[in-house]
Amino acid sequence: MKTIITSTGNELNSIFDLRFGRAGWFCLYDDETNDISFIENENINSNSGAGTKTVEKIVELGVQKVISGDFGPKAKKLLEKFKVQMVMLQDDKSSVKDIIEKLKS
Repeated sequence: MKTIITSTGNELNSIFDLRFGRAGWFCLYDDETNDISFIENENINSNSGAGTKTVEKIVELGVQKVISGDFGPKAKKLLEKFKVQMVMLQDDKSSVKDIIEKLKS
């Protein structure tokens, strides 16, 4: 299963980002292959629609789960439509690596 984790940076030690559509980076983790890659969020400075544009990118990547701090109403609706699981964490101290380790256990 492919999972996106919102991140403040592009490395495993980067801190989890509570923002969804305006997160700095997305960590793409595939639990079947253990592949990890980082994608810069091109929608971070969008005037509007950052969440919905981000959902489009996630669907394009074949992601089944997104871990973030919150999701706007339009993004939530779209993620539900495409059957992408939303996991909300309010932990702005964990690193991406910490979250991946929790997913593995």
